[in-house]
Amino acid sequence: MGANAQTAVPVFTAGQVLTAVQQTQINTGVPVFATTVTRDAAFGGTGKKTLAEGQFAYIEATNTTQYYDGAAWQSVASASAVAQVQSTTLTTTFSASVATGTQTAITGLSVSITPTSASNKVLIIAQVTGNTSDQSGMYCTLKRGATAVGVGTAAGSRQVVTSGNIGTGVNTAAGESLRGVSMAFLDSPATTSATTYSVDISHATGGTITVYVNRGNADGNSSYIARGISSITVLEVTP
Repeated sequence: MGANAQTAVPVFTAGQVLTAVQQTQINTGVPVFATTVTRDAAFGGTGKKTLAEGQFAYIEATNTTQYYDGAAWQSVASASAVAQVQSTTLTTTFSASVATGTQTAITGLSVSITPTSASNKVLIIAQVTGNTSDQSGMYCTLKRGATAVGVGTAAGSRQVVTSGNIGTGVNTAAGESLRGVSMAFLDSPATTSATTYSVDISHATGGTITVYVNRGNADGNSSYIARGISSITVLEVTP
């Protein structure tokens, strides 16, 4: 908790002598709280200010300024309208045996964000580098918790995914190349609870094959073989 953080917004009475700490808190202008929990506990109790429309607060945990609109706390939009940014980069390799039509989570490629307002949206930007054991092409699906987001419309037995890439044909080039899948989607989680975003991977062939992340099928120690990175970034944006 920072030097300016407080746990109450007191109501002062006429003739009251203020302590140095109280004077310091007043001089910060906007009350400072460590988290939204301490913010909520600071109003309405004995000797505390009653929460009312127009109240401001600064939250250290998310470095955001908020205002109370009479019904709920809202974030003050910055010039960029971005309240916070969270990101995860996966630099190690990952592989999984995946059956046709099924999707597997990429271990280590997820990110958590706690929106400051339920009316804010979350912009997801992700990219996955990799290949499959038969060069058939990769599909990737964005997930919010266990729910797929930013995916196509269901149609018959077709996979519903966010994006994918094109393979070069079965067993060509010995699987030496890396291919990328890029994704972006503006999500509306409608919550102020911690929310996890991740990426599932699948493939474009029948049967069960191996999918690789950050490496190709052929991963020999040679100057013409490459390894890459994958990442997922989320930005909380005001509507």
